[in-house]
Amino acid sequence: MNRTGPVTRIYFNEVATRDGLQIEPNFIATSDKVALVDALSDCGYAKIEVTSFTSPKAIPMLRDAEEVMGRIRRVPGVEYTVLVPNLRGAERALESRTDELNLVMSVSETHNLANLRMSREKSFVALQAVIRHVDGQTPINISLSCSFGCPMEGEVQQEEVLRWSERFAGLGVRGLSICDTTGMAHPAQVSRMVEVLQKRFADLQLTLHFHNTRGMGLANVLAAVQGGIERFDGSLGGLGGCPYAPGASGNVASEDAIHMLDAMGYDTGIDLSKLLVLARQLPEIVGHDVPGQVAKAGRIMSLHPAPAYVAQLREAQA
Repeated sequence: MNRTGPVTRIYFNEVATRDGLQIEPNFIATSDKVALVDALSDCGYAKIEVTSFTSPKAIPMLRDAEEVMGRIRRVPGVEYTVLVPNLRGAERALESRTDELNLVMSVSETHNLANLRMSREKSFVALQAVIRHVDGQTPINISLSCSFGCPMEGEVQQEEVLRWSERFAGLGVRGLSICDTTGMAHPAQVSRMVEVLQKRFADLQLTLHFHNTRGMGLANVLAAVQGGIERFDGSLGGLGGCPYAPGASGNVASEDAIHMLDAMGYDTGIDLSKLLVLARQLPEIVGHDVPGQVAKAGRIMSLHPAPAYVAQLREAQA
């Protein structure tokens, strides 16, 4: 049943080609990455996070970042964003004509040490240097990992998320992504978080990034939407996870979240038919099954013919 009242526009960012592919056990061919980005570009996304300008030693699966960025077909209206860990990565990204730099640190001290090998304060100083170097040439988004919980520390306090958000907002960034890196968030927690975020950072582009580690990904998306959030990350097929977060499985599947919101009457701007074609091709690209459900089951209104004996039963009972 559709919602009543005006249709709300929801914007989706696709992260499979970065967040999803970075932990795949086998290297995905550059030509396959380029073809996937090009196909996603025709689906109606607001942004596509194409790759990461990280050291090839740290993330060998994305060692072809420059080549991928140089070969993709850029569609007007789609922003092609990349993850950048430091100043050298930012320089490489700017040379590759990225539309947005996504800088990442964790709200959890333990996770930041495990993931980035430095304290949160050192991460902030390093990212501050990137922001100053870019000096407004390219929009910057800050992704705050483990904003809802850390598998090594437990629940992360909302005030910590707000404290780090305030510090980055003061540097003039365009957006903040609040990330449930380990799938520890629940809908009530999400509702509380988004209410405060929108009051304090109404002038920033706010994005929510959920994982489905404990099966609450779609519920958390819905809680955020109902709380007024209009931007979300999703990963085709539910690919992804964090190598430095024990037990963390994939992101919310883009096609599942978009299908849910479309069914409820929200405008996602996504051509779901095209997206499902790609979702069904994804297992062949990565060489294994993926968690996404709608690509397997079909859309709600994708009906099936009744067995032949049903018509016979109807005739017999007429």
